[in-house]
Amino acid sequence: MDQAVTLSRRQFTSQISGSLPEQPELILVMDLDGTLLGGTVNQRRRLYHWLENRRERVLQIFCTGRDRASVRGLLAGDNGLAPPTPHLVISDVGCTVACGSSLETVPIAVDPIEAQWQAVRPRLDGCLQGLAGLSPQLRNVERRYSFNYEPRVFDASILQSLERLGVDCLLSDEQYLDVLPAGVNKGSTLLNLLALLDLPHGRVVTSGDTLNDLAMFQTGLNGVMVGNAEAKLRALHPELPNTYLAEAHGCAGIAEGLRHFGLDCPG
Repeated sequence: MDQAVTLSRRQFTSQISGSLPEQPELILVMDLDGTLLGGTVNQRRRLYHWLENRRERVLQIFCTGRDRASVRGLLAGDNGLAPPTPHLVISDVGCTVACGSSLETVPIAVDPIEAQWQAVRPRLDGCLQGLAGLSPQLRNVERRYSFNYEPRVFDASILQSLERLGVDCLLSDEQYLDVLPAGVNKGSTLLNLLALLDLPHGRVVTSGDTLNDLAMFQTGLNGVMVGNAEAKLRALHPELPNTYLAEAHGCAGIAEGLRHFGLDCPG
């Protein structure tokens, strides 16, 4: 490991509470809604138990469109059966990186995204106000704008002109619109995180179910598209050679994919 990489890893780990596995045998990156939170109660319990027992061997990363407040509520058990606390969280569709236990942001990973967002945000003022079929999400999102949209009403052609202002516009699950700093997404933030921590790409498995997970699958890392993935994402599966399309849904789909990649995971 060269000196620059050693320094970046040291700086990163100094900015989080708790510790990360030194030499993880697996780096498991999991979307939440429809993926880690999907499947039957028994399927979820089995995978959560498996993860909890492998905290020293499996580096666990949530990669979600949720904001940190929503993730905090989930881990507190506000919505029933809660998954184990991850080591790290990529939230806001890639715009935030946080420590899993404290959910405090990690400056070395977040500051460049924040600077990019602050540069582009003034250009967006008023651009998406009052548009038919579009309503802001009442959430504490960071470094992005987030909306619900009605596909039969909202005119998505406006997004092309919006992207010329220096943002990417991401439609997913036939109901969500995220306006992100250009080039920032789940995949780009994950790759940057792996570089900061000098983690081997060959030990990574990603998982997801909607179009906001596509960027993870396009990294070339091994991935699991769970069986309940939205139709528009499933249609792109032939273009994603390192992504396994599971038959099972949610947690069971993650477990099926891990077995496909040669890992011992419960059914």
